[in-house]
Amino acid sequence: MPKNEDGEFELILGNRQLLSVFFIVVVLLGVFFTMGYIVGRNSAPAMITDAEGLRKDTKPMVVDSAAPTPTPAAETPAPAATPEPTPVEQREAEAKPEPPKPSPAPASDNSPAAGQTYLQLAATTRHEADIEVDVLRKKGFKALDIENPDRPGLFRVLVGPIPEGGINKTKSDLNAAGFPGDRAIRRTF
Repeated sequence: MPKNEDGEFELILGNRQLLSVFFIVVVLLGVFFTMGYIVGRNSAPAMITDAEGLRKDTKPMVVDSAAPTPTPAAETPAPAATPEPTPVEQREAEAKPEPPKPSPAPASDNSPAAGQTYLQLAATTRHEADIEVDVLRKKGFKALDIENPDRPGLFRVLVGPIPEGGINKTKSDLNAAGFPGDRAIRRTF
């Protein structure tokens, strides 16, 4: 190999060699990305269930808030006197419509039949459960939401009743409709 005047070896690459190196680097990056994706996708945690069939690998979709504790009358501070509103504030208050008061949540259309099997898709707040039930019904599923007796304020979104041999078909139908049917929990009431 020829040396330059500084005593270093020179490497001369033409367009063909440069493009070859570029495509080799692109292919290697694609292979590494694909391998990382496959390994990451297959490294999901193993599912562990307890005696009731509840999954232990997911966190509930519920945010609990502590209920306010009542204070005794002797400790309750006296309410502060509110100043009278100015005429400008009165006009602004009259111009602003009051926000709509939330209507009481409708009761579940029905409760689960005793001895029947259902698939539980979610456990969430009443509002979220009602929305999910409406969407399920619009997509042709028999759905209902019931309050969890162990955790007041937590509502289960159920699909069913499902005949014994129809669990897998219902799960695949839910998946096809965009719901997490493969992660649904089987419940018998």
